[in-house]
Amino acid sequence: MKPSTTFLKVTLLLVFLLLTSCKNKGEKVEEEEEHEFTNALVNESSPYLLQHAHNPVNWRPWSQETLEDAKKENKLVLVSIGYSSCHWCHVMEEETFEDVEVAKVMNDNFVSIKVDREERPDVDQVYMTALQLISGNGGWPLNVITLPNGKPLYGGTYHTKEQWTQVLTKINDLYQNDPQKASEYADMVANVIAEANTIVPNSDNEILSKDTVRESVKTWSEYWDLEKGGDKGVQKFMIPSNLMFLLDYAILQEDKQAKAHVKNTLDIMAFGGIYDHLGGGFYRYSTDPDWKVPHFEKMLYDNAQVLSLYSRAFTVFKDERYKDIVWETVEFLQREMKNKDGGYYAALDADTEGEEGKYYVWGKEELMEVLEDDFPLFSEYYRIHDETVWEDDKYVLHRSSNDSKFLAENQIDGSSLSNIKSNWHKKLMNARGKRTFPGVDDKVITSWNALLIDGLVDAYKAFNQERFLDEAVSIFTSLKTHNYANGKLVHTYKPGSEQRKGFLEDYSFFAHASLSLYEVTFNTDYLDFARELTKKAHNQFYDSSSGLYFFNEGEELIAKIVKTDDGVLPSPNAIMASNLFKLGHIDYNTEFMERSKKMLASITPLIAESPSSYSKWNSLLLKNTFPFFEIAIVGSNVKPVVQGFQKHYLPNTLVVGSKEKSDSPLFKDRFIEDETYIYVCQNTTCKLPVKTVEKALGQMKNF
Repeated sequence: MKPSTTFLKVTLLLVFLLLTSCKNKGEKVEEEEEHEFTNALVNESSPYLLQHAHNPVNWRPWSQETLEDAKKENKLVLVSIGYSSCHWCHVMEEETFEDVEVAKVMNDNFVSIKVDREERPDVDQVYMTALQLISGNGGWPLNVITLPNGKPLYGGTYHTKEQWTQVLTKINDLYQNDPQKASEYADMVANVIAEANTIVPNSDNEILSKDTVRESVKTWSEYWDLEKGGDKGVQKFMIPSNLMFLLDYAILQEDKQAKAHVKNTLDIMAFGGIYDHLGGGFYRYSTDPDWKVPHFEKMLYDNAQVLSLYSRAFTVFKDERYKDIVWETVEFLQREMKNKDGGYYAALDADTEGEEGKYYVWGKEELMEVLEDDFPLFSEYYRIHDETVWEDDKYVLHRSSNDSKFLAENQIDGSSLSNIKSNWHKKLMNARGKRTFPGVDDKVITSWNALLIDGLVDAYKAFNQERFLDEAVSIFTSLKTHNYANGKLVHTYKPGSEQRKGFLEDYSFFAHASLSLYEVTFNTDYLDFARELTKKAHNQFYDSSSGLYFFNEGEELIAKIVKTDDGVLPSPNAIMASNLFKLGHIDYNTEFMERSKKMLASITPLIAESPSSYSKWNSLLLKNTFPFFEIAIVGSNVKPVVQGFQKHYLPNTLVVGSKEKSDSPLFKDRFIEDETYIYVCQNTTCKLPVKTVEKALGQMKNF
């Protein structure tokens, strides 16, 4: 949300006190290795915190005890937030936090706290809001200086050693020489953070209309890059939830431009350097508008959502390349990010041996040596030309055209190219395997693994591969075993970790994944668990003043967070509202449906302002404004009938089945021995039962 005018005026008055900040290691240290410095982070399990355990800075982990010590010592608090695969976090550590002179300034004047944003997204949310209000931008490393009570005085991202020393000196001087002014400013920032997390409830359901959706897409379309895909900008992020919403909208509204934009974006992403053409999987984002050169970290949440995106897109466009993307991404995840307990790690580092992308990029001579006579054709396929070099004779593999064009230009048939590519990849993966592997952030994050369950279920629906469903079930079992105890979720799991806090995103995402499994397995245990998590989330996080849900429990932070917008992760409130909507239709629970609708009505004004940040809400708006179907399949032959529906792309459709008698409203009194019937329903009104998918689809068209 936008900062208030008063806040901006005060910020301008104080800008002379603040310096403008710049824009925005992998392997765990062996215990027997000797270090000149060791701080309190050595006892943590987070790879990111452990990377800083031997800085000369007296880092401490985030805790109330640390903040209380700052109050006792009357010292400012320095909160530095990042994550293990963050390139600029590594750079600032090496240039600044490993410097003894900088460390002396920090240790003498500040209580310094290191935070892994993936362990404590609540702390990150609060101080990222502060940074965006103070400077107008955000990024990591996120460095804020606060009063002992946690209220921020300064926010910035990456700093050089010199810049950081100047910031520390000026802010500390302000605090020592004019503590009242510092306190007044910090109070104001804290108040505006609280204001930014205040949602005014809206019970006007008239705002929920098709016109609202159409206008939001029209506003957004002005920012589409119709040539290069995605939104316009010097960098490109995938944001799968945006593209999935646009795909749904394009089908329901029959919007050819939106559909073409999604297809173009998917193709260019698949061709670009943002995709790992050898090992599979997507990198986090592209540093250029052509999707060519990525930041090389690989995040679980990106690749989990990409599975959903390309699986759904395959159902619409039947593009075999999309199928390959899904196959290769699943193989990458299982090969490089799965742990022995069945969960999946958070991330792979961008850097190897201190060099970004070293594990993934290639020199021309190296390629010629590995591929030998195959190099000329390979260089044409993956654009290894002088004009496409990244830097210092380093090349990022990418493509510029589809296979059909390449086949015609080089007089090769499809089967031959497939064999040739397989040979290239085998040689290069073997060579890459001899390199030092990137650092692994081995936390198992509940919400991110839940997204992967959803992705695998979508892949199962699109391709009818039982192994995808089996893997989704395996992840579910692992999360219930390791991330769920005493009726509560933890956000991260790792042997030895002391993390015990679960957030709204963990409950809402995991409930959503459980509903996804219920829809394809018909096992009501998953439905019961989704209900259970939804109830727990309501009891733990509900904000009665707004009708939405707080991100976290407790009062330890300077403001309560109500996370409504999407970022690289969907809004947990939007997922919560979606779960309530779906459970409402499964159980005919009008209270859930009304609560979901009220949440949506409160956010709809924000959708109109910034549609690209509210795609999950827009998806829910589609379900409330366009026809929404409940398809109930009852009988002993449920599975093949459900799979028949899965061959079709059916947005705004809930498909559920039961193999036996059930008191569930959608199935009650509808089971007939040795028969399987399909009931097409809308708002509890159902058509006469039919026996074939084709007849049911006809009923949907003429409901």
